[in-house]
Amino acid sequence: MPRKTPAQLEQLTRERAAAGRVDPVANLSGDPVWLYHGGNDKTVDRPVNDDLAAYHRDFGANVSYDTSSAAGHAWVSPLGKVPCATTASPYVNTCGTDPERDMLTHLFGAPVHPATTAPLDGTLVRFDQNRHVPGGNAAAVSMGKDGFAYVPKACAEGSGGACRLMVALHGCQQTYGQIGDTFMSQAYLNEYADTNRMIVLYPQATTALDNPRGCWNWWGYGGDTHYADKSGKQITAIMSMVKQLGG
Repeated sequence: MPRKTPAQLEQLTRERAAAGRVDPVANLSGDPVWLYHGGNDKTVDRPVNDDLAAYHRDFGANVSYDTSSAAGHAWVSPLGKVPCATTASPYVNTCGTDPERDMLTHLFGAPVHPATTAPLDGTLVRFDQNRHVPGGNAAAVSMGKDGFAYVPKACAEGSGGACRLMVALHGCQQTYGQIGDTFMSQAYLNEYADTNRMIVLYPQATTALDNPRGCWNWWGYGGDTHYADKSGKQITAIMSMVKQLGG
């Protein structure tokens, strides 16, 4: 598809909002948005992420955009095993930094408690994604049979009030079927979840003939022309999970 400018994408968003296909764009005003782009990322070109920052800023979002890293195309984490500038499976890199702290601080709007250095006290819960997918067949929309949620002990016990919810979408080639629990165990979100009363939901995509890398649906595979709308099949499934968790 020909590349669209931020202004064109913003107009498309307004049109979809007017039709009720996405929520009102006014909801973005003041919302925290945190973006990250590694200097050695050759998979997503820097101008694409620059446009994403411009798109959110134009809608009034509070954007924090980190371009200081030399990372390849990856999730960057203190627990990563892949060298910083490399782009290679399982795509969890170490760069000597803690982007998760910066991201959570910006999203929460306040400093976060340091990540735990003790063994995790929570539980990684496995659940059936089929019951959340329209039609009841997760594989039909390139989602795995099982999804996961990390639930800290305090949240499971219901002590101390409500817990936040983080929805963490893995990248392409990072599904449970491809790399097991590597993304979930190395993303450095569970460590912050324990100390900041945060449940982390890890929905799972899977591979398919038209999605061989196990990506989330960001281009309309499977004939889902509403993949980016509220009626998108994967989005509908994820929102069902969120609602069940009380979000």
